Amino acid sequence: QVQPVESGGGLVQPGGSLSLSCVAPGLRDYAVGWFRQAPGKEREVVSCIDMNSAVWHYADSVKGRFTISRDNSKDTVYLHMQALTSEETTVYSCESTSYFYTNSCPYDNEYDIWGQGTQVTVSS
Repeated sequence: QVQPVESGGGLVQPGGSLSLSCVAPGLRDYAVGWFRQAPGKEREVVSCIDMNSAVWHYADSVKGRFTISRDNSKDTVYLHMQALTSEETTVYSCESTSYFYTNSCPYDNEYDIWGQGTQVTVSS
């Protein structure tokens, strides 16, 4: 496996949108999760998606606002984020895994390779 590379972060105003990308050769063969860890908070899996885009999950805090998708022809997984708040300012990273479950994202220790992350700053 190759370390994923995230991109798409930046500065956005509260209520704004951003789309993140996660790219790695061979990523099409793995499920992928997007993570974030805000200062003073626990690491959180924001969303995850299986290899075939058949099953995906979201954290309660982002349901209805974030959308995960993938394009296996490009070995890329996307995270489209809407209605962002200042509390969501942090580094977002993607991680690949060979595990996936119908009812939940894989456990934290089941992810194999993670990227350096991309900074998302929500501020006016």
